[in-house]
Amino acid sequence: MEQAKKIIAQYHDFMLIEKRLSPKTIKAYIHDITSFLNFIHIKKKTLTTADNNLIKKYLKHLSSKNLNAKTKARTLISLRGFYKYLTNEKIIPKNPTKHIDLPKTELNLPNILSIKEISALLSAPDTNKAKGARDSAMLELLYAAGLRVSELVKVKCNDINFDAGFIKVYGKNSKERVIPIGLLAQKKTNEYYRNIRPLLLKSHSSVFMFTARAGKPMSRQGLWKNIKKYAALSKIEKNITPHSLRHSFATHLLKGGANIRAVQVMLGHADISTTQIYTHVNITYLKKIHEKFHPRKL
Repeated sequence: MEQAKKIIAQYHDFMLIEKRLSPKTIKAYIHDITSFLNFIHIKKKTLTTADNNLIKKYLKHLSSKNLNAKTKARTLISLRGFYKYLTNEKIIPKNPTKHIDLPKTELNLPNILSIKEISALLSAPDTNKAKGARDSAMLELLYAAGLRVSELVKVKCNDINFDAGFIKVYGKNSKERVIPIGLLAQKKTNEYYRNIRPLLLKSHSSVFMFTARAGKPMSRQGLWKNIKKYAALSKIEKNITPHSLRHSFATHLLKGGANIRAVQVMLGHADISTTQIYTHVNITYLKKIHEKFHPRKL
């Protein structure tokens, strides 16, 4: 057990320094791993002798404690990352979590907008008004690049390359990533930048692309209120969250045949397991289509 604690301490430093995960995320992962270690210790097993079946038994053990599928999924993600580290460091010969699927039932799946709903939402701002043109550009960028709201409001003017068609953003833990944006988002944002932004700034100056009053950057709360307003104007009845456009971006790409690793990079997920929830959303969608249209449905 003492040896295991030393390895966990090393893994903590790896997540902090190499993976640059947030303290909150690291704390959650360490909690999951420690709980698992306590379980295998009772079973008189070690990290080296714990196999695929024992990990499955542990997940069943979590079910017996009335923990939901989301908690079990996070636990498996924690163990996958830990065992990947152990195999890469040659502490153990093989990864016993490799062929265990994430729990698929009762997952808190994100609300996804259909392409028709996305079109309605993006068309809702009145682009004849300065603030409407700004909001239109913001919504287009959110969906075009799958950005977090917190990332969008921090975008600076020199973060967008209109000629090459990409945006540079700084995600969690200041991780930089470069994401392509479509022609429509380029056009709307460039038009806003050149013609509308100076009108909104008046005599003020700002390094931020999207500004509110007196050149201050747009706030997350302000953008969130606007999204709710435009959702109501579009008659979208779904409970839209600040992440709805990001969720829809990922799901629509995967439905269109995009590689999951490419989507992972664009979303800025440190672990591909986080991106896999959108694969499940896609399967759920296909199931509904099958049930609705297949001639041999019950």
